[in-house]
Amino acid sequence: MTRPETSPDSSDFALTQLRALLDDLSGSEDRQLPPERGLAQQIGVGRRSLRRALDVLEAEGRIWRHQGKGTFLGPRPLSAESGFEALSSRTTPLDVMEARLEIEPALARLAALRASNGDIERMEHLARKTATSAATDTDNRELWDGAFHRAIAEAAGNSLLFAFLDTINQIRQDSTWRRLREQARSPQGEQTYVHYHHRIVTAIAARDGDAAEKAMREHLETVRASLIKSMARPPQPEHAGNE
Repeated sequence: MTRPETSPDSSDFALTQLRALLDDLSGSEDRQLPPERGLAQQIGVGRRSLRRALDVLEAEGRIWRHQGKGTFLGPRPLSAESGFEALSSRTTPLDVMEARLEIEPALARLAALRASNGDIERMEHLARKTATSAATDTDNRELWDGAFHRAIAEAAGNSLLFAFLDTINQIRQDSTWRRLREQARSPQGEQTYVHYHHRIVTAIAARDGDAAEKAMREHLETVRASLIKSMARPPQPEHAGNE
């Protein structure tokens, strides 16, 4: 069998050689390739052609490189940060509301069964704080509202569901979404949210899981309806609302 006439200085030749090498290593336990100098000598190509071929293989997801550590087989593993950023970029506000509607009513039910007296006192305090913060600035409202819902999740005592809710809340901190939620707010809506907060806490304090779940679901349905209405509204001029 004759060798191809392609020059060893060709990036195409380097890519062909590297593909064959990766195929040979696919079942190996060693997931790291040799350093570039040794790899270039092993497959008989120049360093420049090697780097270009590695760029192609990395774009294809067959390898990944970490500066100072080397080149590895397979796609780049997601770090916690990059994985979260990717998740956030694919998530819409309505996705968030759908997730909350699946998780938070269940958390309210569990909180009614498991909350300690101290947990209930804390929820009652936070419900009062959401009421007094309703007429203040956005940052203060968001702060106390988030603390209220988080307290219910903590009282539910399910660490996995709590982790899900914590992820959702991190995504909700995106500045674009915060502006969207603020646009959806109204004085009447704020009073409705306060009403539901008190209903939820009252049901939890009474150990009525059904009522707690129902109140939380109705509360979040109201939030979602306001959000949808706001999203359908034409953009306002920048000076609007600043008077």
